[in-house]
Amino acid sequence: MENLNVATTQTAETQAALTADMAIHLLKDGNARFVSQQPIERDLSAQVEQTATGQYPFAAVLSCIDSRIPTEVIFDQGIGDIFNARIAGNFVNEDILGSLEFACKLAGSKVIVVMGHTSCGAVKGACDHAKLGNLTQMLDKIMPAVDSVQTAEGEARNSSNPRFVNEVAARNVELTIEKIKSESPVLNELFEAGTINIVGAMYDVKSGKVSFI
Repeated sequence: MENLNVATTQTAETQAALTADMAIHLLKDGNARFVSQQPIERDLSAQVEQTATGQYPFAAVLSCIDSRIPTEVIFDQGIGDIFNARIAGNFVNEDILGSLEFACKLAGSKVIVVMGHTSCGAVKGACDHAKLGNLTQMLDKIMPAVDSVQTAEGEARNSSNPRFVNEVAARNVELTIEKIKSESPVLNELFEAGTINIVGAMYDVKSGKVSFI
């Protein structure tokens, strides 16, 4: 396992050698290095050359477009290591599901990570029922998570309540995973067979730590 956790560019052989659990372990180790400020030294120019004729990412990460969450950086990964699907609120639609199907079924990724984050602007907008052009219909996709999070009597159910916002973000991750499984027979079949795993995570914008949920 240690040999797979060094600054090497993924190949068909290294990707095939990984299980879903090993892929998650690589991401966890990478985030630990990021938090402790001990990233692996990489020759990114060399990786550009090495991946010019093919790519073998071991993971696909669905995350928010938030500028504070550059996915390869927070997981300390290099070029060719992970697929990225980014959209405000980290939800799925047909296009993103198709992209994830490509990542796993055709390109061999072993895990899908649906990653939300604390202080999410998209979640705050949904909690506040924001209305603005195309943003309105986009935020509607997060409303099931807003509606499913309970609050105490008198507790604010809007962006003024950080606890509520972060719980909605976490719940949105869970509902997105459920939607991936229910709306993509391709991915669900891979998941049921144990070929891939589909897991949730939350990124803390204050600490840089990713917590898998």
